[in-house]
Amino acid sequence: MSQKLGLTHNSTILFQGDSITDSGRKRKHNESLGDGYAMITAAWLSALHPECRMKFYNRGIGGNRIRDLVDRWKKDCLDLKPNIVSILIGVNDLGIPFWKGSTPTESFRTDYITILKQTQQLKCQIVLLEPFLVPANKELLEFTEELNKKIEVVKELSREFQTKLIPLNNIFTKASTKRSPSFWALDGVHPTLAGHALIAQSWIECLLKE
Repeated sequence: MSQKLGLTHNSTILFQGDSITDSGRKRKHNESLGDGYAMITAAWLSALHPECRMKFYNRGIGGNRIRDLVDRWKKDCLDLKPNIVSILIGVNDLGIPFWKGSTPTESFRTDYITILKQTQQLKCQIVLLEPFLVPANKELLEFTEELNKKIEVVKELSREFQTKLIPLNNIFTKASTKRSPSFWALDGVHPTLAGHALIAQSWIECLLKE
């Protein structure tokens, strides 16, 4: 596990991913954070540490897979020169019916390595969030094996690249023993407001953990 993430004056924090991160952000507004966990995290961190004068960017795009991140990584990550990069990707790579097929595990790993190697050049701190599914309906259970393969890749790369890791799938599984899965994500994929708050809470706890 890497050391505690450092917040310094004028730190730039970038949230990257798919629709879970995107969460309705206005693409034409450079600093729009959407209405999900990126916005909640930014709000709480700004309130907790106003003296740091942090800057936040959300570059999540709905429907993206790991390959899409590779294709836009220079513009939507490297050029922003962030101090902390947060990546949540993988659910679109599972091959759930309303998406087009699954991404082979080795391709997922190779593409993820590509963006992590590029990101290392920034000498920034990296936070990886596991892809997750909330068991809101039985149909999603058939994707458990594929999800676990993607999670293992993220865990392996977190160790290899010495990043922070947020085990979202375990976090949502545990949370679903306290309230029904649909409380956290109605369709099992896209979090409710409570689900986004849970991700934000986990992110901040990860940031401040020794």
